[in-house]
This record gives sequence, structure tokens and C-alpha cells, in this order.
Amino acid sequence: MGGFFGVAAKEDCVFDLFFGTDYHSHLGTRRAGMAVYDDESGYDRAIHNIENSPFRTKFDKDVNSMKGHLGIGCISDYEPQPLIVRSHHGTYAITTVGKINNTEDIMQELFARSHSHFLEMSGGDINATELVAAIINQRDNLVEGIQHAQELIDGSLTLLVMTPKGIYAARDRMGRTPVAIGRKEGACCVSFESFAYLNLGYVDERELGPGEIAVVTPEGVRTLVNPGKDMKICTFLWVYYGYPSSSYEGISVEQMRYNCGSLLAKRDHVQPDIVAGVPDSGTAHAIGYANQSGIPFSRPFIKYTPTWPRSFMPTIQTQRNLIAKMKLIPVHDLIQDKSLLLIDDSIVRGTQLRETTEFLYQSGAKEVHIRPACPPLLYGCKYLNFSRSSSEMDLITRRVLKEIEKEGRTIDLKAYVDPDTPEYNDMVNRIGKQLNFTSLRFNRLDDMIASVGISREKLCTYCWDGRE
Repeated sequence: MGGFFGVAAKEDCVFDLFFGTDYHSHLGTRRAGMAVYDDESGYDRAIHNIENSPFRTKFDKDVNSMKGHLGIGCISDYEPQPLIVRSHHGTYAITTVGKINNTEDIMQELFARSHSHFLEMSGGDINATELVAAIINQRDNLVEGIQHAQELIDGSLTLLVMTPKGIYAARDRMGRTPVAIGRKEGACCVSFESFAYLNLGYVDERELGPGEIAVVTPEGVRTLVNPGKDMKICTFLWVYYGYPSSSYEGISVEQMRYNCGSLLAKRDHVQPDIVAGVPDSGTAHAIGYANQSGIPFSRPFIKYTPTWPRSFMPTIQTQRNLIAKMKLIPVHDLIQDKSLLLIDDSIVRGTQLRETTEFLYQSGAKEVHIRPACPPLLYGCKYLNFSRSSSEMDLITRRVLKEIEKEGRTIDLKAYVDPDTPEYNDMVNRIGKQLNFTSLRFNRLDDMIASVGISREKLCTYCWDGRE
């Protein structure tokens, strides 16, 4: 995943840029960067590795030395950015969020047209933001170049491009990720997360529509390319990725999670002693469940965050699982001999939740009922860097279906999407037994969509039902 923040101000913008970017730290773990432009000194940029230290620590010296009235910053889970690019468009800074599935095809097309080259990152990958810049540079102006990139890329692309005249903001053609605009006297900002500018004195201006391209200056925001009618915003933003105080398309993340928990409770029949959420993203879902069911909400374990404030670190999966387990500190008086109902945002691989369940049993729990806030994940995301999974076989659902296939049964994925089929129930039962849950019940897709309150046609649900 990743997040960005940009500021166009009449005065120096570095303070706002620093804290606005920092407010996106929940969206990425590998790299972070800031680029600023000053009329006298031109461009300045800083990029740091944030795998073992938070954004503020790495950039505290830079924020005291950089200056500029225009700036963009990003938190990235993959490539170093923002990049500063010199081209026939002039010099500009660029940062992107999205996913490119046809990198090799695009590269070969660019090689065929000209003697282009790309720097390899460690691991041999190409910097996706550098590739986007190369595509943009194939056209006569920036706006046409941005449109060309969005049309050419299979996946998704939302970006900020900073020039001396202002910040071009472009939302993905299908609006899969958000772009919010804030304003205050003498400045405008553009942000992935809508809450990131509130404590900096900005008020909500509006959100860009799908495919909209706008230029942000200290005076305001002006649309250059009108938004399209079709939208497929990622539903998982509400379920998991989004910070609780954010909203997308006017829908509060926290409220959506309350709604999810409430609808889960309406369909459930177990009577545990307490309801709890896996911190932090499962907490609001659990409160919604508890309020609807009347079963007390409690915190049988606490997430230790003073030295581990960020949830994705480190990058190696086995180490991440260990750190996730180490973060959870039990409250034995709330676990011993209790029947617990535990809500997590989702089950991806199942490793962490299995270890959490075993940890609760070892701490004295009598029963552990698991209620994920979203349906079973059956498809790897084609549109966002949803996780570091390199294969759909990393999904526990696909591993279970592989076992069923080995038993001689033909797998029709559509049957496993529908919660009213025997195939679906068989898959869920197998997952529950494999992960050692007392019982397992996923949220239904229709209930999850109802919790958002936006038409299904405007939501991307591909990872659950394969609908593009």
C-alpha cells in the first residue's frame, strides 16, 4: 500500500508537509520521502528507510533544513519516492500509489520507442514511480502524460506531480484509492487520508472523483480533467487499511466498522462471556457487535505499542508473525475460564490468528469463537499492493480448496463465494478446524456492503467474489 500528502502554500509549507505525511505511517513500512520546491533554491528532497525507525525520527533533521512553499511527501511499502525527474516537461517531483501488473510489457514498449533505461532496486524490481514518470514523458504535456499512464497501466494509479506552478493530483481512473483536498487561509493540501490535515488547521474542501485530474495551488484546486462516472473504490479501505478517523466518499471508517460488527451480531447465535477485537483494526467491529448483542465488550489482551507502534514491521513474514504475537499482552483475569468471541478485520494466511487463538487457550480461555469482519478472501488483489503475498496460494482459503481438490472434487470458486452453499460451509468448517477455533463465522458480503452504505457497483469486491 502507501500514502501521500502534498501542500501548496503562500508561506513555507514544510511543517505541514512533515506532519501530514507522518499521519500516513500506517500505510507503509519500507521507505518514506519528502520533496519541496522553493522559488529561490529550487527542489530539495529527502528519502529514508523506515523499516526500523518511524517517519518522525528519520526526518526530524530534514524538516529543520528544508524549505519551500510547495511540497509532496509519501509513505511507501515498496519503492523509494518521491522522485525528482528532469524531462521536456521541465523538472518535477512525483509520487504514486497503486499497482502495475504489466510492467514488463510497458518497459518493452518504451525500449522499442527510444533508448530508455531504468534503475533496478534491490531484488531486481523496477521502481514503479520511475516507470510512471517515463510513461508521462512520452506525451507533449503533463496532463496528457498522466492520462496516458492511467490508460496504459493494468492495475491502478493515483499520483501527485509537483511542478513550480503547483501540484497536479490525479485519482485512479476507477477511483480505487482516495484523494482528499483540504484548505485553510493561504494554503491548500492534497491527501490520501482525509484526517491527516484536520489538526493542521485545514478544513475539508472536497474529494476528487474517479479519473479526475486537478491542480492544487495556494489559491485553491482547479479541475483539469473531469471525473468519470464509474467508480470501484477498494472496500478493504474501510474494513482494514483506513485509519479509524478517516472517511472515504463521505463514509466514516469507524462508523462502517461499527455497522459491520452490528450486522455480524444479528446473524450470530453463540453466547460467549465477552466480545473482543484484535487490536487495533478489529476493535470497532467488536464494539459494534457488543452493542448490538448486549454481550460485554472487553480487552482480554492489550497491544504493546510504546516501542512497536507500527503494525507491519518487519518485512520477513515469519518475523512479522512473531512480532505480532509479542505485541499482545494477556490480561489473565479476563481470559481465565472465559468463552471469548474475537473479531479480526480478516483472515489472510491465518498464521497470526491461529497463534493468537493458541495464546488465548494457553492463557486459560475456555472457548475462542472467531468472527472476521469481512468474507473469506478468495482472490489475490489485482489493483492494490494489498499484502506481500506473491501467490494466491498464500491465502488460507486457496490452501483449503487445494486440499479439497486433492480429494477428487472439482472446484468452482463461485460456489465458495456464496455463503448459502454447502461448498462454502465446508470450506469455512475446514478453516476453523485447521486454525483450532471453537467456531468460525465470516461476515457476509451483502452485510459488509450494507455496512458501507454505497452501491455495490461503486465498490471493488474483487478479493472476495472475483468481480472486476
